[in-house]
Amino acid sequence: MFSLIFFPDAEMSWDFIVPVCIDDLLKTEGINQYVVQDVVPPKQLPSYLSKFKAALRSRGPLCILEHFDTGYSVLQCCNSVELGVKEDTLELLVQVVSGLAASLPALLASTAVPAAERKEKLNAVKMSVYLLCKLTETLESDSHRQSIITAPGKGGKKGKAGGEGLLQWDTEREKVLQALVQLLQLDIRSLWNLSLVEEEFISCVTCCCYKLLENPTISHVKSKPTRDCIIHLLGVLIRKYNHLLGASVKVIQLLQHFEQLSSVFAQAVSVWSTEYGVRAIIGEVIREIGQRSSEELAREGSGVKAFASFLSELSALVPELLIPNISVLITHLEGESHAMRVAVCEVLGEILVRVLCGDGLDESGKADRDRFFDTLQEHLHDTHSHVRARVLQVYTRIVNSKALPLCRYSEVMELAVGRLMDKSINAVKSAIQLLAAFIAHNPYSCKLSSADLKKPLEKETAKLREMKEKLQGKAPVAVIKASELWAAMEPELLVTVRTELEPTSEAEKEKQQQQQQQQEEEDEDRDVEEDEEEGDDRATAVKIAQYLRVNKYRNAVRLCVRAHTCFPESEMFASLSTLTPETLMYTLALIFKGSEEDAAEISQNLPPTPQKEGEKEGEDGELKKQEMLVQYLRDTETFALQVERAISVINSMLYWKTTSVVQEAVQFCVTVCEFSVANSISGVRKMLPLVWSTDAAIKDAVVQAYRRLYLNPQGDTVRMKAQTLVDSLSELMVDASLGTIQCLEEIVQEFFGSSSSLQSTVVQVLWERFTGKRETSGLHRRAAVLLLGMAARAEREVVLSNLDTLCSVALGEKVTEDFLLARDAVITICSITDHVRQSKGAPFRLPQEHQLFTCLTQAIAEGVVMEDPYWQSFMEQAVRLIYFLAESPDQLCSRLLQRSARLLQDQIAEGVEINKDAGQMQDGSQESNEQGEQVNCVCLAQLLALCGCVAFWQVSHLERSVSTELRRRRGETEEREEKEKGPSSKAKQAANESAMEEELGLIGASAEDTEAELIRKICETELLAEENLLCAFLPLLVRVCSSPGRYSHPQLTTAACLALSQYMMISPSACEENIRLMFTVLERSALPVVRANAIIALGDLTVRFPNILEPWTQNLYARLSDEVPSVRQTAVTVLTQLVLKDVLKVKGQVSEVAVLLIDPEPHITSLALNFFNELATKDNAIYNLLPDIISRLSDPERGMTSEDFNTIMKQLFSYITKERQTESLVEKLCQRFRTAKTERQWCDLAMSLSLLSMCERGFKRLQECWECYSDKLTESGVYQPLLSITAKLRRGAKPQFKAQVEEFEKRLTAVHTRGLENVESPEMDEENQKQGESTEKTVMCTPQSTRGRPRTKRGQAKPSVSGHSSVSYVTPQKSRKSKKPVITFSSDEEEDEEDAVMAESETPKVTTPIARTSRRARLRN
Repeated sequence: MFSLIFFPDAEMSWDFIVPVCIDDLLKTEGINQYVVQDVVPPKQLPSYLSKFKAALRSRGPLCILEHFDTGYSVLQCCNSVELGVKEDTLELLVQVVSGLAASLPALLASTAVPAAERKEKLNAVKMSVYLLCKLTETLESDSHRQSIITAPGKGGKKGKAGGEGLLQWDTEREKVLQALVQLLQLDIRSLWNLSLVEEEFISCVTCCCYKLLENPTISHVKSKPTRDCIIHLLGVLIRKYNHLLGASVKVIQLLQHFEQLSSVFAQAVSVWSTEYGVRAIIGEVIREIGQRSSEELAREGSGVKAFASFLSELSALVPELLIPNISVLITHLEGESHAMRVAVCEVLGEILVRVLCGDGLDESGKADRDRFFDTLQEHLHDTHSHVRARVLQVYTRIVNSKALPLCRYSEVMELAVGRLMDKSINAVKSAIQLLAAFIAHNPYSCKLSSADLKKPLEKETAKLREMKEKLQGKAPVAVIKASELWAAMEPELLVTVRTELEPTSEAEKEKQQQQQQQQEEEDEDRDVEEDEEEGDDRATAVKIAQYLRVNKYRNAVRLCVRAHTCFPESEMFASLSTLTPETLMYTLALIFKGSEEDAAEISQNLPPTPQKEGEKEGEDGELKKQEMLVQYLRDTETFALQVERAISVINSMLYWKTTSVVQEAVQFCVTVCEFSVANSISGVRKMLPLVWSTDAAIKDAVVQAYRRLYLNPQGDTVRMKAQTLVDSLSELMVDASLGTIQCLEEIVQEFFGSSSSLQSTVVQVLWERFTGKRETSGLHRRAAVLLLGMAARAEREVVLSNLDTLCSVALGEKVTEDFLLARDAVITICSITDHVRQSKGAPFRLPQEHQLFTCLTQAIAEGVVMEDPYWQSFMEQAVRLIYFLAESPDQLCSRLLQRSARLLQDQIAEGVEINKDAGQMQDGSQESNEQGEQVNCVCLAQLLALCGCVAFWQVSHLERSVSTELRRRRGETEEREEKEKGPSSKAKQAANESAMEEELGLIGASAEDTEAELIRKICETELLAEENLLCAFLPLLVRVCSSPGRYSHPQLTTAACLALSQYMMISPSACEENIRLMFTVLERSALPVVRANAIIALGDLTVRFPNILEPWTQNLYARLSDEVPSVRQTAVTVLTQLVLKDVLKVKGQVSEVAVLLIDPEPHITSLALNFFNELATKDNAIYNLLPDIISRLSDPERGMTSEDFNTIMKQLFSYITKERQTESLVEKLCQRFRTAKTERQWCDLAMSLSLLSMCERGFKRLQECWECYSDKLTESGVYQPLLSITAKLRRGAKPQFKAQVEEFEKRLTAVHTRGLENVESPEMDEENQKQGESTEKTVMCTPQSTRGRPRTKRGQAKPSVSGHSSVSYVTPQKSRKSKKPVITFSSDEEEDEEDAVMAESETPKVTTPIARTSRRARLRN
């Protein structure tokens, strides 16, 4: 084999030309051009590489001139050459390049270099760099290909060889790049003629760099060294080798195809522009991006995401260098690409934060800043939600960096509050974050509300007004001396005099002046002529002085010259006999300044000038300070109003369904509270119930928020920390509702349950506050005792060991002075009972003689005869505690009732002389005076409330405490018996094991049934027996409730109604006896509070006795239409609970709940909406109810407007999402057209059809039911909704289906315009007949005419949802109820009071058991 060998000492006669294609080196294309003579076969390459290595050691890097063909052969046969050969070649080439980089500096430094040596070095450089770059590209391709083949599988393990090769290549790649950087950093341009480096050589290196950048892992952290080397290598090429334009084009191309390179090129461009000083690269790249059209960026694969990311990251690195090119980018703000709009807005944000900020900006910088802020504000209303959200985030960064000018605070904050209503969740979250940043970095005082700021603002504004008026009254009219004015105008006047007196010789100048001044001179001549008419030289002098004062110098000079001619003898103009500039100026000065006597005449009044400078400056300073104070107060008030608006909106977001929004709202509430913003506590309290959230993220966010706000106090000592913690928690509990306190228990209990060093100190501080050792308000004393109760949940001894203290302080002699403190103390004591702690051991109870029960019974009894509004809440908690903690609480309460009744009788006896019989107490009170009647009614109401409370807790005690204790004792007895029995034989035990278990199970079940039956028997027979004291009050309760005219006191009626409902909870018999009276009170009571209480009571009774209450269900639904909003609200709340807990079966009466969707009260509307949202989670519930709801709401007798009907139906149909449900509803609604009697019903049915999310199957069903509605199409209210269905179906429909829709639309239109009888042809009749025959078996039959069959009456047929009979879809006619007897609630009734109860005919007769038969079957029976 033969190859060219060149000796170093021979004169080199050839040049190495860097080829475009690798095969070009095998062909001769020019004179003295190097050509590869021989390509070494792959098998012989190792031996040739050995020679190459030996030559490198002996001759140095110039050996590449002799062994180039060896390296070229490796490239040519790269696919068949082993990896080891490539690696050896790469190592040799790296050594050659490094050797050249080490040897060239000496050559480049010398001035006289022989041409042959220069050519030799140049060829060596080009050869070695060419081979190294091409081999690097080849190995990079192989590495990428191998990484794809040996990608991790299921086990996560790579191929052994592949993994090693890849790891080795990562390290070798760095060596290659470092060698190239080392070489190209030298000024090797002098090796070329005229220092013009050929483009092919530069392209060879840059292509290698860009090839390496295409690696998907180049942006990873592990590739940082390689990435940095590539950036620096390209930086050298851009700076020294004119690669600027090529680099900018290549950056754009690679960004377009490799999105991951955005961060790499952002870093690269930043380095090139700063470290290498090539700032023009930024302009070139941004110009290339800016010139991309909106249509081009909108196309897929345009690289718009990479461009946007590149701009954002570049602006974060060098924002100041983007300002000169920002105008190119701003054009993209009008484009369609939202990603580019986001990027440009982020660029503007970085510039505003890091460049155009601070007070040291010049006018140009301020103008740019204002322009950029205006642009950002415009895009807060961008059409794309992502842009709006990102702009809000940009503003958040600006506010956090304190780069927002104070003058823009109010405007931007108002926009941010508006964005809280955005449809995009991301925009809403970003708006919340921005508002939190505003509050955290605002320059105003957030602690004052807008109401607090109003008075100071009015006061300071009035003060400012007074100061201005006072200053205006003092302003003096100053006179400036004529000599001072003359000195100011003299220079300009002298120029005018010389111009007028010196003759002009130049014609051109004269022409120009004539053209410019022609009109002006005419006016002046006219003035002079008028002046000449003045007959007095003194008047002329005054006119000249006036011209001078108004700066009409030319007029004054000309008039003065003419005046000498007119008045030659005048002393004023005598000096003008010799007309020179000096004499004319002297005359004008004499006229203007005048003598002392004329000074007053020719002087002028000018704007006021201060005479007492010091005093005036002081007053001006005070005025400016006052103006600044007023402006500050105005800005603070505006800011406070915006914060209050934001807090109210964000507080409502705490209960959104989106978890991330709720988390942001919680964080906002924490921020607001930490900065002590006015009214911030409202949000903190509102988010407290979220501790019960089923979403773990929300619950954790709330717990962490409270822990951060309240359970991590700041202070120097433990005592201070404890006091801070107690203060913050007490502030939260002041005026808190019972629900808020229950929620707070969860968080406080967690604190006391943890091992915190503050616990004992906190408990000590709480006891000090409660006992009054430290002066504190009553509210904080109550908060302290409640917090002690929360602590007792974690540790019972906190309260149990101090029970005497609680009794003496809160329940002692002064208990009647503060029933609220007593109530909260009772709640705290309840925390140690087994019911709250859910203890499973022996019950913890105190003896009846304990001081606690003595105090409680005495306080309750004494309170009965008092008129304290807080007594009842105390009494309820006290009776509850007695039943929870006392031994034999029934005996205690029996004595309590006796004592209370006796005290009331004694009070009545003292006031008026009446009978002391218990049954005549109320009658006697009517005969007393007005004052006595009022007192007695209140006291009697309190006694009845006590009776009802005792009755309720007596039943609860039996069913919970007694029943639990019976089970516990039975369990102990069984365990004792088991221990007493000897161990049985193993064989017998094994044989009878299963039988024993079954027998024991039956015995256990039987025992439990026996215990439950015992409790029921006690409730049924003993609690209301004659010997029981509770029975004595029942007739009185019934009499008060059934005689509202005689017993009309609101508190008495309310208490009696509530107590009666509690009595009815005792047994089924008591419930059945009084159920009619209870519903009479519900429907006919004039007091809304009584009706609302009755609804709640009847809801509880429905849960306890569902079979008794089932026939009265429609009466409960009737309260949904009550005229009082509070009653409607209570009714919908109770019915929601009953329906969702499956206590009430869902029926057509739900239409009454649907009507509340348009209730004028927003809170009731939200409750109704919540009802249907929850009902929609049950399978097919709303779907089954919809036909009945539509029939009831479209009933003409209801009189609902079309707009209200449409509003309700839109909401209900939004729950129909399944295709099968839609298809079935289409059929059902179409069939109802046959039974609808009025045009309004047709229109409502058509509108309902149009609200369905119609699918292809639903449309087919609509076509099949053509006969049901075709005869109604002449009505516009039917035609238009059906036409809207076809419009919806056409959107995005397939061609075949679209043709069907259009055909159906034509058919609709034809029938609507011409009528059904004029459209149907005989052929169509035949077709319809065939369709009818074919679908008769599957489609519902047409109902018969009502003329030939008896009309359906209510109750004869129950609509079936699943049936296919047409009878199922007949709308039942509304039955006419018989008129109910009217009762007059007058105080002078003479008839029997029981007449107020519902008549027997009005009482539902059918009692429905749980497993009930159909209504039709019941009526037949």
